[in-house]
Amino acid sequence: MTEIPEHLLKRAAARKAALAGEEVAEEAAAPGEASAEVEATAPAAAAAADTGSAITEDVGGVPAHLLERSRRRKAAMVGGDEGGAAVPSAAAATATATKAKAPAMSAGAAGGVGPGGHTQRLLTVVKAGSIQQTKGDAQDKVHTWPHLLSLEFASILSMTAIVTIFSALVKAPLLGLADVNKTPNPSKAPWYFLGLQELLTMFHPMVAGVTIPGVALGIIGCAPFLDKNPSNKPSDRKYAISMFTLFLMFWAVLVIIGSFFRGEGFNFVFPWTNKVFFEL
Repeated sequence: MTEIPEHLLKRAAARKAALAGEEVAEEAAAPGEASAEVEATAPAAAAAADTGSAITEDVGGVPAHLLERSRRRKAAMVGGDEGGAAVPSAAAATATATKAKAPAMSAGAAGGVGPGGHTQRLLTVVKAGSIQQTKGDAQDKVHTWPHLLSLEFASILSMTAIVTIFSALVKAPLLGLADVNKTPNPSKAPWYFLGLQELLTMFHPMVAGVTIPGVALGIIGCAPFLDKNPSNKPSDRKYAISMFTLFLMFWAVLVIIGSFFRGEGFNFVFPWTNKVFFEL
């Protein structure tokens, strides 16, 4: 529940005390005021009831809307009588409303009734920030186009330009022409296939070339379905980070062994005791 500010509570308490004091003073100074008002307003109310016209003027201190409401209520009660029962005069209804006015105001002063008999209450206080705020809350999502694809397209163009310039200015370290009568020893695949060639030295070709790579790729393909956490914090993505780390380290170790620890005949050698048999 929203708390009411302290200054509004103080102002409401002061207003209630003032209304209560005025009511006590009026009752002590003029004990017969209620009866005098009844006698003064009786002729006007009776005349209005007889003619059926609406009461638009205050009479004897009684508001016109109270007199009109009493007249309409009386007219409704007269219309509901079935046996033509005797109709009390409008003066009696006015007197009843006048007599009930003082206790109603006294009770209303303690219950939140304001000047003129208004009974509106303060339900809540709306903070100005919620009304004056014009900007929405920041979100961590953007549209694919143009926010993402424009950056990717610029990166592709930059990389293409760099590779084109580098290939035009720097000569590739290619070997001589192949000789069918002389096979290089050791004969190694390119570095990105050395991991697969290393597996072929340990397992059957079916296992090394199909089973192990297929299982690894299948586990990586299932990772997004097993780890559906949308967070980008490393502490919240332990499964995805663990799977990628295992795959990367497994393949990196095989490539390093095939590049620097395999010598003539593709035998295991230490690079610090024999020369490095590695060429781009």
